[in-house]
Amino acid sequence: MAKKVLVISTSMRNNANSDILADEFIKGAIAGGSDAQKITLKDKKIAFCKGCLSCAHTKKCVIDDDVTEIFEKIKEVDVVVWATPVYYYAMSGQMKTLIDRLNPLYVSDYKFRDVYLIATAAEPDESAINGTIKGVEGWIECLSHTRLKGVIKAVGVSSPNEVKQHQNYLKEAYQTGLNI
Repeated sequence: MAKKVLVISTSMRNNANSDILADEFIKGAIAGGSDAQKITLKDKKIAFCKGCLSCAHTKKCVIDDDVTEIFEKIKEVDVVVWATPVYYYAMSGQMKTLIDRLNPLYVSDYKFRDVYLIATAAEPDESAINGTIKGVEGWIECLSHTRLKGVIKAVGVSSPNEVKQHQNYLKEAYQTGLNI
C-alpha cells in the first residue's frame, strides 16, 4: 500500500543543503510508490506559540496563520519527514516554532506513525546533530503512536548546494525515501 509522505523543509536559504536532501528523499519515496509532497517553511507565516493551551480543549490553535494548513496536512499523512539545517547544535528556529505550534496533535487523531529526520551541519562531526535528534525525540515522546524511524546526518556541508558534492548523502536520502 502506498504511503502518504509529507516532507517539511525548514531552511530559509535558497539552495539549502537540507532542502536538496529533502528533494532526494521525495524522489526515492515516489520511485518506491509513495505519494510524497514537500512543504517549505521559507515563505510561510508562522507565529510563536502563546502557551494558552486552548488547543488542548479545541484541538486547534487560536492563531490564524499558515500553521493551520500545515497541521491539517500532517494529520493526514503516514510519514512525516523533517529536513533542517543545524544551527548551534540544534534544529532551525523555524522548525522549533512549528513543532511548538503543533501542540494540538497531542489531543487529535493523526495517522502518521513514522518520523524521519534529515539534518545538515557545517561541523564535520556527526555529534553536531545530536541536539537536533534530541529535540525531535522530545516531540515524538509526546505523540504516543510515533517513532523516529531514521536519521540522515549530512555533516561537513555549509555553503549552498555543497551537499551535491557528497554523493553518499544524496544516495542515502534517496534510498531512505525509497525504503519507507
